[in-house]
Amino acid sequence: MKRLLIYMCVCVCASISLCAQSTTFSDSTVVYTKAMADSAYATADYATAIHIYEQLLAAEGEAASVYYNLGNAYYKSNDIAHSILNYERALLLDPSNEDIQFNLELARSKAVDKNAIVSELFFVRWFRDFSSIMPVDGWAKCGILCFIVLILCLTLFIFNKKSKTKKIIFIFALLSLACTILANVIALNQKDKLQHRESAIIMEPSVTVRSTPSTSGTELFILHEGKKVTIKDDSMKEWKEIEIEDGNIGWLPASAIEQI
Repeated sequence: MKRLLIYMCVCVCASISLCAQSTTFSDSTVVYTKAMADSAYATADYATAIHIYEQLLAAEGEAASVYYNLGNAYYKSNDIAHSILNYERALLLDPSNEDIQFNLELARSKAVDKNAIVSELFFVRWFRDFSSIMPVDGWAKCGILCFIVLILCLTLFIFNKKSKTKKIIFIFALLSLACTILANVIALNQKDKLQHRESAIIMEPSVTVRSTPSTSGTELFILHEGKKVTIKDDSMKEWKEIEIEDGNIGWLPASAIEQI
């Protein structure tokens, strides 16, 4: 009888343990979808939308549309720093998206520190604007297509016997070669920006930039949340050397910024 009771107790305990494990497993494997986050955003439940968007990014990797919606949710929550950060990340993946550009500028207008206007050579501005027409995948595909056209032109040039036609084909081959080189240069440039992200956003309400990587360093200037900076020295764990548009350089705590 005692053995039977002990056996029954063991079975009951095992059943309870399995049920508990099953419940925990079910809770830990909630499948989030973008539609769920969009629905939460539509009902003004921005905290839930932010949580789901961030879970999607962690599980599925980067996506411009998710970063964009996450930026919108943070903007609606009056978290300007995080909204700018996510708009910047979205724009990095989809530089030609006008909605992202517009919302980024709108968020920047809410920040305390405004972006300084920096003069630059016209061809540098032209190259940057032209590069933004397509994301890196688009330029890579364009480079492949131009290379195929180049091969076709060279094939026709070799087997064509008419001199006038060969001249036209040769011109097309040169244009295809130029387009192939340009597309690949832009694609490599955009890929480098994605892999080596040197820009960051100030995440704290305000932070003092110092002359040395130490709290005893001379106070140079103060930056506020949402300001975009360029990381010049990333070798230290606790401190980062940064630069702003006007050329001013200094050190600030690594915890005060988040890389784009």
